[in-house]
Amino acid sequence: MTDRYILYSAAGSGGVAVEAALTLMDASYELIEAPTYDPDQAAAGDVILPVNPLRQAPALVLPSGEIMTESAAILVRLGELHPGAGLAPATDDPRRSAFLRWMGFVSSAIYAHYWLKDDPLRLVSDPAQAPVVEQRLNDRIADCWGIMEAGTAPGRYILGEAMSVLDLYVTVVSRFRPRRQRFYEVAPRLGEVARRVDADPRLAAFWPQRYPFEAGWDRL
Repeated sequence: MTDRYILYSAAGSGGVAVEAALTLMDASYELIEAPTYDPDQAAAGDVILPVNPLRQAPALVLPSGEIMTESAAILVRLGELHPGAGLAPATDDPRRSAFLRWMGFVSSAIYAHYWLKDDPLRLVSDPAQAPVVEQRLNDRIADCWGIMEAGTAPGRYILGEAMSVLDLYVTVVSRFRPRRQRFYEVAPRLGEVARRVDADPRLAAFWPQRYPFEAGWDRL
C-alpha cells in the first residue's frame, strides 16, 4: 500500500489523457515511460508486460496495488476515486448514462483502431495494401467522430458546463491520425470543446511536456 499511483504511459499516447486527469485531480503519481507504439523502442513492451499482458499503455497501479488497464476504464475509475475534482458525473447524476456511453464509444469505436493503424501488417500480408487499410481506417474514425457529434449537445464541454474526463479523452484521441483538421471538419462542436481543453490554463505547463503543439500537429 502506497499513497500514490504508478502510471505506465508515453508522451503523445492515449495515456496522456490519464496523466492530464491525474494532474487536474492533484493526485500524486509516478510516471514510467513506456512508448510501446514506437517500433524503435521494443524494450518498452518488456517494461509494461508485468502490468499488462497486451504490452500496451496506459496501465495504472492504484495505491492499493490493484492494476488497471484500458484508458476509458482508468479514467472512469479515477473520476470515482476523486469526486472532489468534479471530473466525472456521480452515479445518480442524470449525465452519467451519456458519460459512460461516450467513454465506451471513444474507446471501442475510435481508439481501438490504432492497434492496426500503427502497423497494418499485423493483419495485412501484402505491404502494398497497408496504405489502403490506413485510409479506410481514417475514414471510419472520421465517420465515428461524426456520429458522436450528432449524438451529443455540447455546451462549454461535452456534457454541459463542467469539464469531465470525457473531454480530456476526446481532446487527446482526436490528435491521433487523421488528426485534428479532419476532426474539426466532421465534428465542429466537439472541436470547440477540444480547443477549450487545449487552452485550459491548468494544463498550460502540462501539454508542452507530454503532447507538444509542434508545427503541423493538427494535420497529416
